[in-house]
Amino acid sequence: MTDRKLRSARWFETQDLRGFGHRSRIMQMGYAPEDWSGRPVIAILNTWSDINPCHAHFKTRVEDVKRGVLQAGGFPIELPALSLSENFVKPTTMLYRNLLAMETEELLRSHPVDGAVLMGGCDKTTPGLLLGATSMDLPAIYVPAGPMLRGNWRGETLGSGSDAWKYWDEKRAGNISDQDWTGVEAGIARSYGHCMTMGTASTMTGTTEALGMTLSGASSIPAADSNHIRMCAAAGRRIVGMVESDLRPSRILTRASFENAITVAMAMGCSTNAIIHLIAQARRAKIDIGLGDFDRLSRKIPVIANIRPSGERYLMEDFYYAGGLRALMQRLSDHLDLGARTVSGATLGEDIAGAEVYDDDVIRPLDNPLYAEGALAVLKGNLAPDGCVIKPSACAPKFLKHRGPALVFDSYAEMKDRIDDPELEVTEDTVLVMRGAGPQGGPGMPEWGMIPIPAKLLKQGVRDMLRISDARMSGTSYGACILHVAPESHIGGPLALIRTGDIVSVDVPARRIDMEVSDAELADRKAAWSPPQPRFERGYGWVFTRHILQADKGCDLDFLESSHGANPGEPAIL
Repeated sequence: MTDRKLRSARWFETQDLRGFGHRSRIMQMGYAPEDWSGRPVIAILNTWSDINPCHAHFKTRVEDVKRGVLQAGGFPIELPALSLSENFVKPTTMLYRNLLAMETEELLRSHPVDGAVLMGGCDKTTPGLLLGATSMDLPAIYVPAGPMLRGNWRGETLGSGSDAWKYWDEKRAGNISDQDWTGVEAGIARSYGHCMTMGTASTMTGTTEALGMTLSGASSIPAADSNHIRMCAAAGRRIVGMVESDLRPSRILTRASFENAITVAMAMGCSTNAIIHLIAQARRAKIDIGLGDFDRLSRKIPVIANIRPSGERYLMEDFYYAGGLRALMQRLSDHLDLGARTVSGATLGEDIAGAEVYDDDVIRPLDNPLYAEGALAVLKGNLAPDGCVIKPSACAPKFLKHRGPALVFDSYAEMKDRIDDPELEVTEDTVLVMRGAGPQGGPGMPEWGMIPIPAKLLKQGVRDMLRISDARMSGTSYGACILHVAPESHIGGPLALIRTGDIVSVDVPARRIDMEVSDAELADRKAAWSPPQPRFERGYGWVFTRHILQADKGCDLDFLESSHGANPGEPAIL
């Protein structure tokens, strides 16, 4: 099949007792030498499970990937991997993103494989798979699950997440009935596939395509569309060619490709989670990408994808019909490095050549954007010396410059217990502050950052207010939420020192966030602060809390970064 020595040959072609053992055991499963001899062995890492609705179709889609591998002369083997269902895993899938990354790296290292197809889509599966594949550095291609079909309730289009928050507020305000709420529940998720808003899932599959790690156009295809089946088979065929040419992540992932991904993320109206995941991925690829790169590109790149939650009307299905990511990138051509390499073996410019926009309201022209700057802004100040993040394209403009008194909750549990108290001393100008929800404090930095509007204010018609935390929030969320405050409160960051009544000042255009408390007073509070008890005493959680990096560093485990130890290279077969 190829003149290059295959890695898998070290298992199957050695004429010794170990080679005998490998061959006899694979023949035990009904395979013959014609199946593997001289053929690239392709691992298909499948994150399907019975409790992951985003990946429900992967049980059959994996057969389409296998068909493509076989068509191209490869030998496919399916390796189940951690599923990380966003809806069901508690306290948060973010706690386990790095566990999936470790599993991915070790699955590829320990098995007789020459290349990999990575099947993911639900929020943390995309970065988890890519982190591990980047570190192992075998030829790899990503197959995105695709967004689900648009939701529907009484003829109204529903978007996953975004409309759940919207109608939950209306229910809490007494404006819709229990029967209405049940109707929303039944209509908001109508097919397999990940969230069809521009949430974390669509953000990360889109940035993965912009990085060059998917087939061109793959990230936009709805999960239920027959084009998705054909894309899966095409990815199976392509990975065999990638093995033949030794096209590894290290030959695709460059500074240019990461800047392309950030540029595309800003134009899409991306999830705030993009920052954490892309920083982690870049650091695995030995590329210095940080918060400053996101803020710099955000100031240059407008939001042109009119998709909820930044937009008000359209969803990912509409985005696909309007031309999808290829069309959006074609519109961004002057801001992209079109010479960046992709899994196709061609350049990004070649991949998107000829792409057209079919609906200028869904994918806006650059001179008629949805929002004049990019989706995200990075703020710094005495409340967040290492930075924090806001999504100004999805919040009320009046909160982009705001000054008000803090109302502090020490934990998510306290916030949940108090937020609907009719006696809560709060106004629309109050700044809600929640701590104890960061990488260590959560634990795992859960998506608690879209702090609910107090019930008493909802009944007055208030639908947005300034909220600050060291948590993340769902990419489907919206509102004036400031997130990822670093350092987090659990390790004694300034968020641990703020008190109810302190005045908080936020200036998004100036990229500032401060509490109006003197340095001397903060020093006294710091001296009186005591660290909380450790979250875990054993297992993965114990490892996690001792080695997790802060949000501004991508929340990877410190010993998994490329800077830790030597490049593992090719493992010996023991």
